[in-house]
Amino acid sequence: MFDGKPFRVLPRITDDTEFFWTAGRDGVLRFLACDSCRYIVHPPAPICPRDHSRHLSPCEVSGRGTVHTFTVNHQQWYPDLDPPYVIAIVTIEEQDDVRLMTNLVHVAPDAVTFGMPVRVVFDRYLDVWLPMFEPDPTRGGPEPDPTIAPASPTGGGGEDQ
Repeated sequence: MFDGKPFRVLPRITDDTEFFWTAGRDGVLRFLACDSCRYIVHPPAPICPRDHSRHLSPCEVSGRGTVHTFTVNHQQWYPDLDPPYVIAIVTIEEQDDVRLMTNLVHVAPDAVTFGMPVRVVFDRYLDVWLPMFEPDPTRGGPEPDPTIAPASPTGGGGEDQ
């Protein structure tokens, strides 16, 4: 555990993915985008699938999205990662085909709905800022409840958000 947080398998940071996994340090969500057509390429790839350009660079997005689909996990896979918690696929506002598998935090599992507006928050583990999402009340979602987090013994889990 890190500072009382539940165990998580962390991604391997490479030169190609560092911008994504460390963007939370700045409080933003970044994806790779084509410099010529601005198409977001995720997961990162060396060539834009739209115009075949090899000129891509990290770009900041709004951090807003919607719940595309979700499941509530009831199985305890790791110590201190207590169920239930929500695993979701979130569609990013800027581009409908960019989706992230993530956790929803600050929301009760039975309050999650398909199409629910969400916004990014980050949970820091060492040098990795994991993008997670909470309800976005500015766009019609419920008010986030900071006492509800993904499986934390204290109900926190997002102290560095």
